[in-house]
Amino acid sequence: MVKVVLITGASNGMGFEAAKIFAANNWIVYAGARRLEKMAPLENSGVKTARLDVTDHQSNVKFVERALSEQGHIDVLINNAGYGEYGPLEEVSLDTARKQLETNLFGAADLAQLVLPSMRQQSSGRIVNISSVAGNLYTPLGGWYHVTKFGLNVWSDVLDAEIKPFGVRSIVVQPGLTKSSWLDIAFTNARNNLKPNSPYEKLIGKVSQFFQRASSGATSADLAKVFYRAATDVKPKQRYFNSITDRLTVYLARNHPKIWRAIVDRMVK
Repeated sequence: MVKVVLITGASNGMGFEAAKIFAANNWIVYAGARRLEKMAPLENSGVKTARLDVTDHQSNVKFVERALSEQGHIDVLINNAGYGEYGPLEEVSLDTARKQLETNLFGAADLAQLVLPSMRQQSSGRIVNISSVAGNLYTPLGGWYHVTKFGLNVWSDVLDAEIKPFGVRSIVVQPGLTKSSWLDIAFTNARNNLKPNSPYEKLIGKVSQFFQRASSGATSADLAKVFYRAATDVKPKQRYFNSITDRLTVYLARNHPKIWRAIVDRMVK
């Protein structure tokens, strides 16, 4: 039986590249994103594209029901949709914070609830949640983004414990900084979230410079290969990283909090 995968946030970056990889390996791919026109190149690879807003329940229902009605089963859901709503916690509005949570966490949870009944019935399936190394560390300006990724990690682990007896798994991929538009979008949001004459304006420049220096050479295509491994490994791990550097960064932040805080303090000086 041909495998079926649903991928969210597929209009660019890692989601776009992942759709290409799965299609090249003869999967039936349903790719969703808000900007349908940006996925047009995927259709040449046989990808089935759809306009999808993960913060809209009916949009999620339509996305999942289309795949089930056309294929009869779903093997993998890749919860990739997300973005960085950066800015100082004093000044980011709570409405903006709620939007971050709705996209990065609740959208994934909604889609999982929609695919799980069929996965349990077939006694197989995998939910791959695209988190970040930011789910185990923190940096200035990224407060609400970190909250969503910490939350996604824990949510995925609890879900995995609950669904593993049914033959279904929920696992996490934790990318580090990659060559993509993510950083530009995050710091554009940070500047847009500043209030007039904000005392945090200089901080944005300092943290942005730190991120640019810390950015790895990994590309979206590199991470898409990790997505594929996470979806297809016979014995999946709970966590997937692209590089040893990403893994060590998480280890440092979790196991040596004083050292990580010293790094954070250095960012703001």
